[in-house]
Amino acid sequence: MEWWAFYFEHLCHQRLRGKFEIPGERFGTVGFDLKGSVNWDMKAKAIKSDDHKCILDDCGATDATIKKYGEHGVLIALCDVEYNDVNRAFQQWHSKLKGGPSAYERERRTRTAVSRYRKTRAELVELLFVRFDKASISRLGRMNQGRNSNGAPRPPKYLLDLEQLDDALVDRLAY
Repeated sequence: MEWWAFYFEHLCHQRLRGKFEIPGERFGTVGFDLKGSVNWDMKAKAIKSDDHKCILDDCGATDATIKKYGEHGVLIALCDVEYNDVNRAFQQWHSKLKGGPSAYERERRTRTAVSRYRKTRAELVELLFVRFDKASISRLGRMNQGRNSNGAPRPPKYLLDLEQLDDALVDRLAY
């Protein structure tokens, strides 16, 4: 998880403590972020990205919580972000701060894969409150996200097209 998404979750946890169980329930290896009458997950999405899709959670865990409670919620922070400069100054500072390249970073270099630009600033533009039931979750796309850091394949995740929220959108708050 990137720092700005972690920070969004951190702020939500501070403000929602006492109103929700934090963290939410665990289904297999997936732990949801919040639990009220249903489990909720929090996601942060850059609005100036190449697509308008948001990767949600593991399909199996999401299906299990919908089966148990009838619904599952997702709180999505849409943010305007700025990226690292061409010299990657932020990235170099962050690598030094964490004690050098991680095992994942060293492995990426051996594959000669390009490192993505890091986000250096994020400003909240809008919050979306979305709830899925069995019917609405079945309309979402799915995606395979590659492998975990240990090399094991990740289970498929739901993929939400933000331009097709339909009846799943409960509310939105613009900032």
